[in-house]
Amino acid sequence: MALVEMVMPKMGESIMEGTILRWLKNVGDKIEQDESVLEVATDKVDTEVPSTASGILKEILAQNGDVIPVGKPIAIIATDGDEQSTSIATQSNKTQATSAKPEPIPAIANEMKAQSHISNGESLRFYSPLVMNIARQENVTMAELESIRGTGKDERVTKNDILDYIQNRKTSPVATPETQQIKEPVITEQKKESAPLEQIKPAQSLSGNYEIIEMDRMRKMIADRMVESKRVAPHVTSFVEADVTNIVFWRNRVKQDFMEKENTALTFTPIFIEAVVKALKDYPMVNVSVDGDKIIVKKDINIGMAVALPSGNLIVPVIKNADQLNIIGLTKKVNDLARRARANKLTADDLSGGTYTVSNVGSFGNMMGTPIIMQPQAGILALGAVIKKPAVIETPQGDTLGIRHMMFLSHSYDHRVIDGSLGGMFVRRVADYLEQFDINRKAFA
Repeated sequence: MALVEMVMPKMGESIMEGTILRWLKNVGDKIEQDESVLEVATDKVDTEVPSTASGILKEILAQNGDVIPVGKPIAIIATDGDEQSTSIATQSNKTQATSAKPEPIPAIANEMKAQSHISNGESLRFYSPLVMNIARQENVTMAELESIRGTGKDERVTKNDILDYIQNRKTSPVATPETQQIKEPVITEQKKESAPLEQIKPAQSLSGNYEIIEMDRMRKMIADRMVESKRVAPHVTSFVEADVTNIVFWRNRVKQDFMEKENTALTFTPIFIEAVVKALKDYPMVNVSVDGDKIIVKKDINIGMAVALPSGNLIVPVIKNADQLNIIGLTKKVNDLARRARANKLTADDLSGGTYTVSNVGSFGNMMGTPIIMQPQAGILALGAVIKKPAVIETPQGDTLGIRHMMFLSHSYDHRVIDGSLGGMFVRRVADYLEQFDINRKAFA
């Protein structure tokens, strides 16, 4: 029998650690490869972690509430193999589990230390970065945090503990001194600059009927990111109107066969994304991000697609390597991400790595919009509603009037690195690809 270490997986770029929420399997349980073994929380999303091997769960090295760096062991799985060759590995694993403590990455060591340990008189209590993040966003003071009874290891406060407290707190708020509110452990120059704006509170009417709704955590995160994007990037928007009549006729002709053969609906979105991918290949300087005074040109084309959730919030899953997918692959990926987004089944990796974003505002009946860039990307395209309009049609016999299916494209871009000429040419090229769509194209080629 061989022993295999299961480690904390990397769940997206910039995510260096995860918090154990709960184990779905117990020691001694038989597990299959890729079967979900535990739930892990990051700052971006909660997700289930699958097993990396088939066998018996022999030992759990991390308990509920523990914060584990990416790549560190969290469990040991016993698999079929050479028993003699694994006796040393077993002893090594046990030694590591009992004596070795993971060293934090130097660049974030001070921040982790500030987030993880809070002094309360002579006592010292552990708080995970996830719990601290929720506490700051919900304005939970240090006195309140200290009063929460933890259900994790060594009575640590888990994510569920603080969320339950916040839910009950709304009906019976605890009054504590403002000076005890939890502060950010590290205040950057950007935070200092934006502090005066954050302190400005909108005026409230004291007459008439109104309802005050507190933002949920996701809405607060969206608000912070949108404000930060407008602060960081000077936004410019260029508009183009495209004739998509050929696309409408082609889709109407093939959508029934597409559903029967591929068992998924063919919408306009993957067709539009295909045109965006082609334009990004033609203008690679749009597929960039900014790092200080450096421009990072992305070789991968990963398209983020904005999805409206039933709660009214917005989430942006990413189609990785969209340039390597045909129309069938794009359609299945678009439908899969949209379905899992609305069912709250996305993973952290589904939300990371985007290089350019598309937002289909036409699905809400909007003709156009001025979307806000998803940082650190440099551009975002809003797709308007497809509307029948009278238009001039050029023919060999001369110009004539006809009813055409028209759509506005709205391209917002970061003027630090994309000037009006490049931003305008890019969106014009997307429109050209849409207008030149081959109506005789085979859907299953």
